[in-house]
Amino acid sequence: MPFHPTGLGTLPAEIAIFPLTGALLLPGGRLPLNIFEPRYLAMVEASLGNRRSFGMIQPDPAAVPTPNGPGLYRVGCLGRLSSFAETEDGRLLITLAGVIRFQVAEELPMQDGYRRIRPDYAPFAQDLDRQPVPGAIDRAELLSALRPYFRVQGIEANWEAIERLDDQSLVTTLGMVCPFGVPEKQALLEAPDLTARADMLVAMLRMDSLPVPGQDIRPS
Repeated sequence: MPFHPTGLGTLPAEIAIFPLTGALLLPGGRLPLNIFEPRYLAMVEASLGNRRSFGMIQPDPAAVPTPNGPGLYRVGCLGRLSSFAETEDGRLLITLAGVIRFQVAEELPMQDGYRRIRPDYAPFAQDLDRQPVPGAIDRAELLSALRPYFRVQGIEANWEAIERLDDQSLVTTLGMVCPFGVPEKQALLEAPDLTARADMLVAMLRMDSLPVPGQDIRPS
């Protein structure tokens, strides 16, 4: 049955987690995943019975490893399986829809090789409110930072599609698809609100737009 949370009390109290370096899921975003490891195939199958949800979280390279695997950042994002398909060779092609961020309150015993936690959603209750906030971001500034970034990164963009996105979708989509480093992606995840995330995104785009010495960058 589809899972459409209406409050913190409707969220799962225990969840599986998928630690994946460089994979960012933000509330309101959509993350496609190709699942093939046996432990994560088992995780997805089990999650179908747990409100079709599990958490995405990044390993923290600075954290001490645990008996269950690498140390983790303390903040991740709960995702709901919005699409699910099985390939002939046994892989699962899924899409996760970002629901709400969480803090890791406690790591639980592993199950079938995958990790599980008890999440604390309370610090991020505002993630469930998807009402647009007019003027929350400086859209013109964000787009002006995006063009040179795409040019330097060699990314071809569909500008008409980008400009049709609402503010929330624009910031969320760019934050998830731009090839930032692990710490930068985590910082975007932990930004307190849309305005702070957009400001951080602009700063990252401008920083990564600086040409490498000797690189020939011409205006487009």
